[in-house]
Amino acid sequence: MCPVHSSPPFNAPAARRLRAALGMAPGHVAYGLRAQYGLIVEPETVMAWERGEQTPTAAELTALAGVLWCAPGELLAEPVTLREHRLARGMPADELARRIGLDTGSYRKMEDSGRWKGNERQSVALAQVLGLSLAQFVAAAGKQEELAELLRSAVTTRWQAYVKPLAKLLPVPRQRLEPVVERLHADYQAAMVTTLSWGGAAGDAGTGDAGREFLATIVARFWAYAGPADHPHAG
Repeated sequence: MCPVHSSPPFNAPAARRLRAALGMAPGHVAYGLRAQYGLIVEPETVMAWERGEQTPTAAELTALAGVLWCAPGELLAEPVTLREHRLARGMPADELARRIGLDTGSYRKMEDSGRWKGNERQSVALAQVLGLSLAQFVAAAGKQEELAELLRSAVTTRWQAYVKPLAKLLPVPRQRLEPVVERLHADYQAAMVTTLSWGGAAGDAGTGDAGREFLATIVARFWAYAGPADHPHAG
């Protein structure tokens, strides 16, 4: 789980590059943070941010973006968590909660825990508001391992039984998922048949090199089979 007070993934080189492009010294940035946003930040702290020695808080990052005339997302490395995606959009938690149909307290609990528990409609709204692809949604929701476990079960047993829970998890229409899961199942079973044809015993098929490799990379295979990672939408 993500720590409750985790810092955003600050992009130190970007901050230094943006400041230099504006012809500002670290002291100018510190003055802007104090004068415009009431934040007491020393020039030495600004330099430490730019060297990657310290990380600004969420409030400091938002203010820094204002001083440097850029979007908060330009000061972030690739966002992963819900908090990071929200900060990249420069959106307060209460506004995001309102737009996806949650009270602020409930949303903050999910963001702090790193586990998204919204319903399908709220999940669709979350992805749309934050501009998340399906893969980004799964990562931000903290459901990568749940997805992997469902996919592993689908390819090793009856895949049809796992389409519905997969559609609930992502969420995408079942008709889109069915051919993808069916193909994964067929490819895994083909790999097992190949393993057996090389002389492996039936009891060893699931633990053979081909099986282990397939199951270890099953999420990546799923995204590859699914095609372009567009946004979740209602079925």
